[in-house]
Amino acid sequence: MTQQNNLTTKKNYSVLLAKRMLLGAGIGLFLIGLLLSTVNNPNPAWGKLWMIRPLLIVPLAGATGGAFYHFMGEFRERGSWKRLFANLLSLLVFIIGLWLGSVLGLSGTLWN
Repeated sequence: MTQQNNLTTKKNYSVLLAKRMLLGAGIGLFLIGLLLSTVNNPNPAWGKLWMIRPLLIVPLAGATGGAFYHFMGEFRERGSWKRLFANLLSLLVFIIGLWLGSVLGLSGTLWN
């Protein structure tokens, strides 16, 4: 009887998940940073640290979008129209997530 070794390389999905979440959070942080850098004279009623909430919530929403992209990976591997559908759905969820995160983060300040 011959012994057969099936050596397969396993992808480290937790590292991929972390990279995609960091990329999504980085995009969110960059976009909200651009928006917040245009505020020259903030309303004194907002308080001194009014920027902290959007700078935390929007990257969190971007990281969630990156995680959703990661979890759609199984559909992207099936190819053909499923790959296109998974990519478009991931993009749509990412954009909606960033929009909702910015509304939540800027509520009471710039989004009034």
